[in-house]
Amino acid sequence: MTTGLIPGEQPSDPRPTGGLPHQRHEPDGPAAQHDENRSRSSVITARAAASFEPVGRSVASARSFVRDTLQGWGFADIVDDAVVLTSELVTNAVVHAGTSADVLCLRSDEGARIEVADRYPEREVPLQGSAVTMGSPDREGGRGLQLCAALAGRWGVEYTPTHKTVWFRLDLPARAVGTRAAGPALPSELLPLADGRVRVAVVQIDRTGHITAWNEDAEDLFGYPADQVTGKPLTDFAAWPHTPGTSTGIAEALRLSRWEGSYGIRDADGRVVPVYASHLRVRDTGGEPSTVCLLVRDHERAVLQTPLRVPASDTSSSTEGQSSDPFEVFIGSPAPDDLDGLLQRTVERARDMLDGDSAFLLLATDDETELEVRASTGLPSARQRFARVPVEAGPGRYGSARMPAVHDDLAAVPGAVPLLNGTGMRSVVTVPLKVEGRLTGSLGVAAEAPARYSNEEALRLQFAADRIALAVESARLGELERLRRGSLSFLVEASDLLAGTLDRDQTLALMAQMTVPTLATWCAVYTIADQSSEPDLSYVLHEDEELIDGIKSLLSKIPPPDPVPTPGARVWPAPGENAHKAALRSSMRSLGLSGGTGTQVTPGIGPTLATASAVGGETVVLPLVARNRVIGMLTLGKPADEHFRQEILELAEDLSRRAALALDNARLYSERTAISQALQRSLLPPELPSIDGVEVEVIYRAAGEGNEVGGDFYDVFPIRDGAYGFAIGDVCGTGPNAAAVTGLARHALRLLAREGLSGPAVLERLNSAILDEGARSRFLTLLYGEMRPQEDGSAELKVVCAGHPLPLRLRQDGTVEPAAEPQPLLGVIEDLELYEETVTLGPGDVLLCVTDGVTERREGTRMLGDDGLADVLTTCTGLTAGAVAARIMRAVERFASDAPSDDMAILAMRVPGLHQD
Repeated sequence: MTTGLIPGEQPSDPRPTGGLPHQRHEPDGPAAQHDENRSRSSVITARAAASFEPVGRSVASARSFVRDTLQGWGFADIVDDAVVLTSELVTNAVVHAGTSADVLCLRSDEGARIEVADRYPEREVPLQGSAVTMGSPDREGGRGLQLCAALAGRWGVEYTPTHKTVWFRLDLPARAVGTRAAGPALPSELLPLADGRVRVAVVQIDRTGHITAWNEDAEDLFGYPADQVTGKPLTDFAAWPHTPGTSTGIAEALRLSRWEGSYGIRDADGRVVPVYASHLRVRDTGGEPSTVCLLVRDHERAVLQTPLRVPASDTSSSTEGQSSDPFEVFIGSPAPDDLDGLLQRTVERARDMLDGDSAFLLLATDDETELEVRASTGLPSARQRFARVPVEAGPGRYGSARMPAVHDDLAAVPGAVPLLNGTGMRSVVTVPLKVEGRLTGSLGVAAEAPARYSNEEALRLQFAADRIALAVESARLGELERLRRGSLSFLVEASDLLAGTLDRDQTLALMAQMTVPTLATWCAVYTIADQSSEPDLSYVLHEDEELIDGIKSLLSKIPPPDPVPTPGARVWPAPGENAHKAALRSSMRSLGLSGGTGTQVTPGIGPTLATASAVGGETVVLPLVARNRVIGMLTLGKPADEHFRQEILELAEDLSRRAALALDNARLYSERTAISQALQRSLLPPELPSIDGVEVEVIYRAAGEGNEVGGDFYDVFPIRDGAYGFAIGDVCGTGPNAAAVTGLARHALRLLAREGLSGPAVLERLNSAILDEGARSRFLTLLYGEMRPQEDGSAELKVVCAGHPLPLRLRQDGTVEPAAEPQPLLGVIEDLELYEETVTLGPGDVLLCVTDGVTERREGTRMLGDDGLADVLTTCTGLTAGAVAARIMRAVERFASDAPSDDMAILAMRVPGLHQD
């Protein structure tokens, strides 16, 4: 992969120019021609390219490459669209077309152009005037061009004799520079409160995002001395809020001419300090750009925050006969280009217009059944933001949402405006926001004094609401579209990650890591083993690792949520309530109010209060349903006084469905693997007997990932009167049928040998038993023998080799020779005529028996074979049986770089030398 910066370069076609001319499939018309001319005149300032092999994992790699490239360029606004389009186009190349894919990213001042080329240039020549049919959007593949048409500003397809290239261009949205404003004069008692000394951290960032200056207040606020942070990226310390599809990245914020907002800085102790920041982009005397960041503690934001107010001249400009837009009169100019900014400006203007103490704005859900708090001023907004209230029915309903309403005294009608409960507001006027007769929201202004408002104020506020309703709805739909695109990209990556593992514990960890901090501040995963089992707390994660143990302890002490299969998120108040009670008990104990004589402060009050704050917000539970069964619950939580927004809950519900299926797949795979491994162990002897005068060593390696039962087996067992039987065999195939023959063979050998039958008779009866299995029967190669140690230190062996690789005998002088003759394998014909051969192992001699997984080990066209095995065995003179088996296994493993594709079993028997113990 190569990335380069090419200043002043004109865009050129990166594809080969030889052969046939390019065929372009792209929109036509005057606008398209004008846009094409502008594109060709734009200057390419950087490029990045990468190639990806035609394998499934390349799709995820391509997405990561495009995401990293665009984020490195500061193009956070178009990252999600680019990732989705790249994913579809690379999937078409590496999965459907089966060729490698080349991805090229080009940066210009207007945005980015991304090209995906494959080596499958087949296409149809379209008939002139015929409509282009892209296919159904419900199809599994072929949606890349549809997405390009829907998301890209411009796109096209180019052909050469060897390549097909699909390209798309995404333009950056226009950025509005910061504006200045002044607040009104206020009485002293209304000024915001601050600490005894307000510390303002001054941090300067160079054009690459690295810290170049760090003042003393920054040291006091965050605990880092200047020499420890200078030269490091600000991103190493910033805890930036990440809401899919809606947030501005920190790299992007540092490049804006002016920016204000909240985020966090991780201090020297690893805790996140909430700060309010004001960024200003400047140039030094040499012309180099840098960013000056002023930061204060978030509760002291009034030091830096510049609330926007309408100057008095704005409302009187129309008196001179000049026409003015009512929207601009109310909102001011320029209007905010984002939904949150527009809503906040709206409530501030409404409060000022009616001289109120507070104002609020709620947006309606698509079905108009609930209202969600989106902006407020003069109220504890952190507690109320994203809180939801029903419109028509249910507890705490908002009954005055659809029509203008004036309440002279809320004490007389408690609960009429649930948002104002407990705030001290007495009088309120509320008006609906409507677009084409549909309720889209509600705007209200409240005052601490009763009877402050009349119908006249309601009409004025309704007039303003009518002017702003369409702009609010348009901005809301734009935000939903951005969130939808971000959610699509998020779910694509989440599906890839969940599909990439079949390990249960790793799946649980991925579920938690994908939700924190993207969707929630903390999460817990409960699992249910079966229908009769209670939910088990399996995994807990918080964005601050120091709080995980406290949350885990809290959740383990309260009953788990009920495993209700109903889809959707439901509120679970138990964690917040129990955390609050635990914090209250700790506080009372610390003050000596819980009984007893001691008044010593409890050392655990700090962690208890931290846990209560961490889980004090809204907690929701989503069922994990797979194959019509609840297999667990995904619990998401917010810190104190925070709520989830509806779009995040819908995204979490989509994620929970995918996670549930992945978790159940991991469970099924684990069960299958455990069954296979248990069956495999039952087909092998539990331990080898100790034989006086003979060393015996066995090495067994099963191929695959443990999900298949192998067909290789071995056994060494006592028969009678100092005689021992030994066997090594290989059943044709794998799986249950092969396992049945394997178990039959091992157990039948023991029974028949202990009946006193000779080796040929044992194998002939085993052959009949295999043939009696009928359709389940399998071919079996088997080496069977009986061994009897002799008084002179040697060992006498009687061997029958039924279609199996011949045993090799290593003499003490280093010569290697076969120790038996080949005979027919078992499970093929009924009447076998087998005979046994006698082999005597002298002191120092070794008998080596292997399965065909050893001799058929391959590297390309090369195979180890019988001769290669014999060559390795000649180097084992003087080694013990264990050392011989280990050397053979090492030689087999080193013969090829790939993992073994067949089971391997090695049985080595050695008679010790005369001078050995």
